[in-house]
Amino acid sequence: MNTTPNGPDDPQNAARARPTLVDVAAEAGVALKTASRVLNREPNVTPEKIARVHAAMAKLGYRRNDAARALRSGITASVGLLVDDISDPFSARLARAVESAAADRQSLLMVASTNYDPERHRELLGMFISRRLDGFVIVPTPTRDEGLEHDATGIPMVFVDRPPVGFDADVVLADNRGGAATAVRHLVELGHRRIACLSHPADNYTAAERTEGFRAGLDEAGIAFDPALAYDGEPDPRAFTAAYRAMKRLDDPPTAVFTTNNRTSIALLTGLGGRLEGDALVGFDDFELAEAMHPSISVIAQHPTAIGETAAALLFERIDGRGGPTEHRVVPSRLIVRGSSTPPMR
Repeated sequence: MNTTPNGPDDPQNAARARPTLVDVAAEAGVALKTASRVLNREPNVTPEKIARVHAAMAKLGYRRNDAARALRSGITASVGLLVDDISDPFSARLARAVESAAADRQSLLMVASTNYDPERHRELLGMFISRRLDGFVIVPTPTRDEGLEHDATGIPMVFVDRPPVGFDADVVLADNRGGAATAVRHLVELGHRRIACLSHPADNYTAAERTEGFRAGLDEAGIAFDPALAYDGEPDPRAFTAAYRAMKRLDDPPTAVFTTNNRTSIALLTGLGGRLEGDALVGFDDFELAEAMHPSISVIAQHPTAIGETAAALLFERIDGRGGPTEHRVVPSRLIVRGSSTPPMR
């Protein structure tokens, strides 16, 4: 028998051995199957036995071996979230909601930022697939990704913020068109008839949807769309300021502005030194300093927490085996009226 220090029969080595479920069952005085049922939250175990098993786990320092469990069951108890930029407030709140839902399921959430790069998006998705995650919540690329269609076949996926291009899938979206139309309706009620629309690039899904909602709001009010009051581009302060000031030099300039996301609102306000030149402003997306600015900025607020909760609930339903047709769910947006909601000055 090996009795050398730290050998297999050394008491100190035995004390350091990782406890198994067999050890837990013996300590709790229950059958191994009973301990397994408690661990997996299965029914038909008495509260008294559940308490004994939990006490034994705590005493022995037992931790479930999820790697071994994944090999046996094919379930890794982990899901992935791909977003454009985790530092963006929308993405951060979305991630927090999905993480909370995953924690309720004793699942781990892995989050990664694509940095708006389609190639990085493909690489990260490949990493998620290779780690055999149980499912994904994804902010998709704005272009078709045939690799996504092929490589992720059979893996539960829910898309948020915009639908994937080229194939049907479960999607959870904000009410982009309805929110933009509400912004226009609000400005019209204040007396505005000349309303500018400053947008992020028009080939972006949310920009296109919100611009359509903007035009629908004008139509509802009997106001003709004027291309001279529309600009789209990357949210650069100089470019947005130049576009806005060109509109102000028109014979019939705008008295109000609608911006299509928080980045465009911030770009315009940054270029103008923090405030418009007497015009009303409603932006789509709330942002951190909107309420602190002078005047404070009225916004159409998305609900990223509700979007994340809805997407996570749908994802876990699919992981649990619920079939049926794909679902497209829309989470309402809401108008928050602040100091930039002013009537025309002229």
